[in-house]
Amino acid sequence: MHTDAGVFGRSHELSARRHEQVVFCEDDRSGLKAIIAIHSTTLGPALGGTRMYPYASEAAALDDVLRLSWGMTYKAAASGVDLGGGKAVIIGDPAKDKSEELFAAYARFVESLGGRYITAGDVGTNTDDLDAIGRYTSHVTGRSTAAGGSGDSARLTALGVFNAMRAGAESVWGAPTLAGRTVGVEGVGKVGRELIGLLLADGAEVCATDVNTAALERISADHPSVRLLSNVSAAPVDVYAPCALGGTLTVSSAEALEAKLVCGAANNQLATPAVEYTLNERGITWVPDFVANAGGLVQVAGELRHAAPAEVEDAVRGIFDRCRDIIAESRAEGIGTGAAANRFAERRLDAIPRVR
Repeated sequence: MHTDAGVFGRSHELSARRHEQVVFCEDDRSGLKAIIAIHSTTLGPALGGTRMYPYASEAAALDDVLRLSWGMTYKAAASGVDLGGGKAVIIGDPAKDKSEELFAAYARFVESLGGRYITAGDVGTNTDDLDAIGRYTSHVTGRSTAAGGSGDSARLTALGVFNAMRAGAESVWGAPTLAGRTVGVEGVGKVGRELIGLLLADGAEVCATDVNTAALERISADHPSVRLLSNVSAAPVDVYAPCALGGTLTVSSAEALEAKLVCGAANNQLATPAVEYTLNERGITWVPDFVANAGGLVQVAGELRHAAPAEVEDAVRGIFDRCRDIIAESRAEGIGTGAAANRFAERRLDAIPRVR
């Protein structure tokens, strides 16, 4: 994306489906600086988490929220839930800048949108933060069970990624299991930790990396068999699982991959569209991130409609079938898995005006 483009220009560069609304939120008293981006409400209210991150610039924050909200539209459409796509970012260090006053100010901005945007957790925010936001707006999901929510979404997000990876493994090696395969997990935060547990239980060998030393120490304590590496993307692994921030797959890193399958929890894994072409040329199967990591979205969608936990978990496991269908369509049509996933989502988005 061109950082010198205006807000409208940046939105258009992402997709022919432009953003409906971008809200810049500032509160001097609390120090809040946030951006809420509503990409689409075609299928329902725009839902997407609030990310808190110390962005290098306001332009970088805007780029991130536009990309993430666009991705949420396609994630919701591909997941079969009746929700639109949105996202929010709070510019700040989650280790230093959180306060009740800041979340109260942010929640009032969310409330002012009248339900067009529903927030949830993301990088830098947790259930405690969502509970705080929920004291000032009803348009929030993912709160703690004590506050009436469905709790942290890490477990079901990881479950969705695991099932997406199983579908990818079936397409590459003929069996829907990671048993005997080596998986390199990049990023061992909440979702990465949960994913590692599922992989080990399935019989996979796991190596992992993270910029956070404490997170790696916790993995070593919980799972001594996990090998810690400085770089898993270029390591001799069968599966590369990006579970940190996005943009880790560049053309050069894709050319260095030894993995035959890429599937992880990170959003916006491909730095540019050209990366998918490189993966295809090298015979590497990529499970599109917005399909693989939709477990958390399915969870909070279930929370909104008061679905039973078992029903929600079954819906998350259904990510396996969706990924299998997308991979099959990509091969039948001779297109990338990303293009196939976009087609899947767009068919649902395009059908709504005709239904109405």
